[in-house]
Amino acid sequence: MEENKTNGRDEIYSAKVKAGKRTYFFDVKSTRSNDFYLTITESKKRFKEDGFTYEKHKIFLYKEDFNKFMEALTNTVNHVKQELLPDVDFDQFDQIHAHQDHNHEEAESATPVVKASGDSELKWD
Repeated sequence: MEENKTNGRDEIYSAKVKAGKRTYFFDVKSTRSNDFYLTITESKKRFKEDGFTYEKHKIFLYKEDFNKFMEALTNTVNHVKQELLPDVDFDQFDQIHAHQDHNHEEAESATPVVKASGDSELKWD
């Protein structure tokens, strides 16, 4: 019965990147035949009258395309950094994100999470 929820696809590894109002999830999953693929999910929180919802867009990336994808992504980012924005110090963004992540971790550890037994929670971490 549990297998029906995942269609036989088990999550192997997951990483999360918070980027402003968006969050990106990089998940490695396996198929029933023990093959692996990557899903990249962009999640945006949308507010509605009765609460909020998450708008998600997903990309599936298969092993035969990993190298081509990484090459295209690296070349594109390098083009922007070197050709279009050569005067920008991109290392400054790492420092800003490290500071924000540290503040977010402190806030999470100071805020207790109360959960009633039997409630389920979707966890991306």
